[in-house]
Amino acid sequence: MPNLELGEALREWASLLGDEHVSCDAATLASAGTATFASSSRVLAILRPESRDHVQQVVRIANRHRIPIYPFSTGKNWGYGSRVPPRDGVLVDLGRMNRIVAFDEQLAYVTIEPGVTQRQLYAYLQERGSKLWMDATGASPDCSVIGNTLERGFGHTPMGDHCANACGYEVVLPNGECLETGFGRFPEARTTALSRWGVGPSFDGLFSQSNLGIITRMTVWLMPAPEAFEVFVFQSDGPIAPIIEALRPLRLDGTLRGVTHIGNDYKVLSGAGPYPWAAAGGKTPLDEATMARLRRELRITKWSASGGLYGTRGQVREARSLLRRALAGKVDRLQFVGPRKLALLRRIEPAYRAMTKRTDLQRALIFIPPLLDLLQGRPTESFLGSSYWRKKMTTNTLNPDVDRCGLLWCSPVAPMRGEDVTAVMDLAREISLRHGFEPQISISLINERMTISTVALTYDRDVAGEDDRAMACYQELMRRLTEQGYPSYRLNVASMHYGNAGAEYKNVIRAMKAALDPKGILAPGRYE
Repeated sequence: MPNLELGEALREWASLLGDEHVSCDAATLASAGTATFASSSRVLAILRPESRDHVQQVVRIANRHRIPIYPFSTGKNWGYGSRVPPRDGVLVDLGRMNRIVAFDEQLAYVTIEPGVTQRQLYAYLQERGSKLWMDATGASPDCSVIGNTLERGFGHTPMGDHCANACGYEVVLPNGECLETGFGRFPEARTTALSRWGVGPSFDGLFSQSNLGIITRMTVWLMPAPEAFEVFVFQSDGPIAPIIEALRPLRLDGTLRGVTHIGNDYKVLSGAGPYPWAAAGGKTPLDEATMARLRRELRITKWSASGGLYGTRGQVREARSLLRRALAGKVDRLQFVGPRKLALLRRIEPAYRAMTKRTDLQRALIFIPPLLDLLQGRPTESFLGSSYWRKKMTTNTLNPDVDRCGLLWCSPVAPMRGEDVTAVMDLAREISLRHGFEPQISISLINERMTISTVALTYDRDVAGEDDRAMACYQELMRRLTEQGYPSYRLNVASMHYGNAGAEYKNVIRAMKAALDPKGILAPGRYE
C-alpha cells in the first residue's frame, strides 16, 4: 500500500484514539509479528480502541484508505499464530475493551467485551460469591474468553464447547455498521442473552473463524455449581480403540457430561518437565526404546485420561459405577478424586513416601490439582510449561513468543469410533517421528459424537533449521490427515488455505465477503 495512504490513516487513527494508543515503533511491531513458528507477515501499526464506537471509526478510516486491519483480543493464540496476521496489515488490539457488561446469577450468563480474560472473569465470579462456574481452557489465564470462543476453542466442563454456549453477538461490520445477532435487533428484547437463534436466519456462526465482522460484545453461558463433583483418571498400556468404544455410549447417554481428555505417553511426559536430554543421550526425537525405558522408570503408561463427573451425589455415584463397568478390563487403573480426597492425600503423602520410599503419590499430587482446577472452571498456567519442552532454559514468566519456543498445533477431527481415532493416532505418530518430533497427542471427546485430537509439535526455535523442519512436518500432517478424511477444526496463520475446500462453499463465502467488505479491508487471508 502507498506510504502516503498509511501515513494519512495513522494520523486519523491517532486523532481518534490518542497518540499513545497508536504504536509504530519498530521493537513493538517486531514483537507483535513474532509467533511460535516462522512467519513473514509484517505488522505495520497497532491500534488500541477503547469502545465499540472507536472500532466503528477505526473500520471507516481503514475503508477510506483501503488499509487492511486485523483485530485480535489478547494475542495469546499460541501455536496458531499469536498476534501475527496472515498478511501484512495493521493490528487492532481489543485488549482495552475489557468490560463485563452484564451478569445474571439466576439465568447463568455473563455479557463481556473481547478484552475480558479467563483470569478476570473467574475473579469477577469469586468476588461476587457466585455459585456459577465458567469453563476454562488449559491456555493462559490471560487469554481472551471471546477470542477463544471465536476460534471454536473448548475446555473441560459440561460447557466445554464454547461456541455452543455463547450468543448475543454485537458485531462491527467491515463498513462500520453495527449488527446485533439473535434477538438483539429488537430494542426491548429480554432474551438476547438467552437464545442462540433468535428468529429468522441465524448469523452467529458467520462470525467465528471468519473475517466478516469484529465482535465487540458477546454473552457467554455459565454453569451452576453441581452438588457433587469428582475427577476420574485412568491409565492404560493397551490399544486406544476399546477405550473409545467404551466411553462413547457414556458420552451419548449423558453419563459423561464434560469433555474427557486422553493423552499419550509423549504428551504426559512433556507436561511433567523438560526434555530428558541425559536419558536421550542428547538426541532428538525420543525413540520408542527410550520412551519404553522412561515409561518404566516414571510409571507412565501409553495412555492417560482425565474427566469430570458432575451432578447430584446420586448421579455422581451412579456415573462412577457405570464408568467402572465400561472400562473393566480395558484400563490398568481407574481412580476417582474429589476435593476432600485430595486434601486427605496431601496430608498422608509425606508418611506414605517415608514408609514406602515411593514418589508416585507425590507426582500425582503435582498433576491432580491443576486437573481439579480446570474441571471446575478455574484457569491455571500449569499446562503452559509443555511449550518449553525442548528449551534449555528456565523462566518465571511463561511467554512462548518472547522465549522463542517452537509450537505448532495440528487439530484433526474424527468420529468417536475406535478405528477412526486409531487411524489418526497412527498417522500422526508416524509422520511426527519421521520428521524428528515427538508426537505429543491428546484426544478430546468434545461432544457426544466426535473427537478432536491435538498434535503438538514442540521444539526450540533457536536451533538452526528447526522452524523449517517443523513446518514441513505440520504441512504433511495437515495434508495427509485431510486426505484420509480428518480435517482440522482450527487453522494457524500459515495454513488458512486448508479451510478453502469445496467450490460451492468458496463461492458463497466470497459472495458474502464481497457484499459486506467490498474493499477487502477486514483481515484479508483469514480463513480464506
